[in-house]
Amino acid sequence: MKAVAAGSASLAPFFDERGGLGRDADVRSRPAHGGLQQGDTPGLYGGTGEAASCDVGRLKRYLAEPRNDRKARAWAGALDLRTDGIPEYLDRLTPVLLRHDTLVKNHDYKKGKAAPFNALLQAGIAILVDEQGLPAVKCSCGNPLRPFEGDKSRISVSFDDGNEKWKGYDRSEVVVVRPASRELERIALVDVEDPDRGIERPVGTTGGEDTAFDTRKRRAVPSLIGTTFGEASRRLAGRGLAVAYDGEDVPPDGARVSASDPAAGAGLRFGAHVTLSVAEDTGTSGGGTTPPGSEPSRETRSPGSPVPSRETKVPGSPSSSPSASSFGPTKSERPGSPSGVPADTSAPAGSIAPPPPDTGSAPPPPRPTPPPTHPGTPGTGSPPPGSTASPPRTTASSPPAGGPVTSSAPPPPTGAPAGSAPATGVPATPEAPATSAPAERPRRTRE
Repeated sequence: MKAVAAGSASLAPFFDERGGLGRDADVRSRPAHGGLQQGDTPGLYGGTGEAASCDVGRLKRYLAEPRNDRKARAWAGALDLRTDGIPEYLDRLTPVLLRHDTLVKNHDYKKGKAAPFNALLQAGIAILVDEQGLPAVKCSCGNPLRPFEGDKSRISVSFDDGNEKWKGYDRSEVVVVRPASRELERIALVDVEDPDRGIERPVGTTGGEDTAFDTRKRRAVPSLIGTTFGEASRRLAGRGLAVAYDGEDVPPDGARVSASDPAAGAGLRFGAHVTLSVAEDTGTSGGGTTPPGSEPSRETRSPGSPVPSRETKVPGSPSSSPSASSFGPTKSERPGSPSGVPADTSAPAGSIAPPPPDTGSAPPPPRPTPPPTHPGTPGTGSPPPGSTASPPRTTASSPPAGGPVTSSAPPPPTGAPAGSAPATGVPATPEAPATSAPAERPRRTRE
């Protein structure tokens, strides 16, 4: 893990740092609640009332110059982009200043390729963030950034090559950014020169459309119990409040909130954290149940992975909050069937199910059909002789007890009592389980 100090030149930058692409600031790292912060956390990033800290237009022109084509291809490849998509991508980024020492995956330019390495960026470094609040570019050198993928608790930082340990460094306060649960429209910043002044910056703008607000104004904690974690996070962010949570990792968006601290109605200053507790039995947002073997999906993509939709690109996840998405079983279960056996809805009610495929396994030996008993006699469901009751409906999952095994069996002779087995068919054994090998198919007699 390499330390990168504010104002320090990179050894192998993508672009000459004397070109004025970006300007770092002198910012003391702020304590953060927990090591993981979502990209839409109010006050996660800072700004100033002066000109923007990143010259996005100059970076765009530099990458478009024919003499920099090789660098442009390496730069785009580090971010999973095509070179012709660079201008549009840069137009969606927003310049900010780090307010916390932040872990990222940085990239130097070596031998015509992007060389990735884990880095700890000091607070005050100017970066561009994407629509989900994830760090995307280090402004002063134009190096592409991706989310940090390692274990924050096990990092070992190397302070060398002019990056001396800075004043105020505290390993316990290092931050990892996760993508916001949805794509952001605006980012709420804090003026690093005047913390009482907040800055609301529309995503994709460089400061010309900023609006100011008072960070000292109290904000009431909304009622959150019973909502999903994703919805609670969005509500708090909308009021300028940050989310904290019990546990070491961010709960799934669909987890149900069981408590908040402080409780609903409490007045807090901008950027203050509200700790959420979630129920142990968690589904996905929307109230669905997570299918076995799958992970609850966020409306936001995860860091580290090439943010599926750039609504989810944040190395620290919280850049924007994704819209909720739910997972659930795709098939309903047949009432009365063993758990996990889906109902067959492909055939109309009352139709005879097609025969099961021949798997080649040896059919079980036929068993003598037990004599029919009087209705109500335990152990059999066969109707009494002479009864006109219709055979039970069947499904593709298992043949009915007492009925023909397949639909290819010829109908019983005219006048035969209902419920009797066809002369050429092999009756199914009531005791045979639904999952046993298919019974021997009846043979047709040529006439």
